Amino acid sequence: MKKRLKIFFIIFFVSITGLAQQIPLYNQYMLNPYLINPAVAGSDGYTTLNVIARNQWLGFKNAPLTQAFSIQSRLLKRSYIIKASSPRKRVLKPSRSGRVGLGGMLFNDINGSMQRTGVSATYAYHIRIRESQLSFGLNGVIYQVKLHEEDLTFHDPNEPLLNTGLRRILIVPDANFGVYWLNYNYYAGFSVFQLFESYLKIGNTAWKDYHMMRHYYLYGGYRFYVNHQFEIEPSLLVKTTAQWLVQADINCKVFYNKVFWAGISYRSASSFAVMLGLKADRYYFGYSFDYGLNNLARHTYGSHEFTISMKLGDSARRYRWLERY
Repeated sequence: MKKRLKIFFIIFFVSITGLAQQIPLYNQYMLNPYLINPAVAGSDGYTTLNVIARNQWLGFKNAPLTQAFSIQSRLLKRSYIIKASSPRKRVLKPSRSGRVGLGGMLFNDINGSMQRTGVSATYAYHIRIRESQLSFGLNGVIYQVKLHEEDLTFHDPNEPLLNTGLRRILIVPDANFGVYWLNYNYYAGFSVFQLFESYLKIGNTAWKDYHMMRHYYLYGGYRFYVNHQFEIEPSLLVKTTAQWLVQADINCKVFYNKVFWAGISYRSASSFAVMLGLKADRYYFGYSFDYGLNNLARHTYGSHEFTISMKLGDSARRYRWLERY
């Protein structure tokens, strides 16, 4: 069996910090934290549509390429329903629609010879605690994993992998869970991705029972109001797997007039990133460029990420959750 193929699979399934990752990597999750935590769905009261595209290690053949579209919202309008405790007794009670957030995502992630395309749906529940909000979110995912055989080459025509039922397309279910604390000045969250640790059976005998590892995200940030024009928001994200492969993102963004922002990010033992963005009416545009800090950087033109968001709902709608319960 060709060594390059074996090494690719080993890296793909056991490393978060190596040349491949099981979960798509994002820089601008600060603009759309729903990407890393399902509990964010509807937490700010906006209806948000987000498109993101990331080209990692530009110039490197078969480098990771990711696209995603997400939508998330809050069911804010209070409505009334009739509940019957008996055939003769019917009571009009307000529904709990103001506490529910919904979300969904379509994504496509290409990583070497592996392509993962899928869809997810999210249910979130938000609880007011004094001047803050505690949210819980559960996300169901189903995706297709495709192995691009044309990118694989073998020296031996009797390669065992090709003669033992190689599965080129697999359908995989999974789930994610998150908790999110939101205040006007700060936020914090914890989430777990790939709860099921679903198995991928690439072949019948040559490749058995590779599985997706559980990933954990712990993050938080605080916004300092310098004056009526400038705000500074430092934040931290710590990521790890079930095998305790830890990576941290240290970030800092500066906002000017709530319209322009710029930031820097350091990903431990991996890369350094610069971020820029602007707000135009209800639209948000963001760009990030990261440069690797390892030997791979000498062979690429860095990683580029673009995001566009549209938020529907004014500020009164956004902070309505402060008075709803």
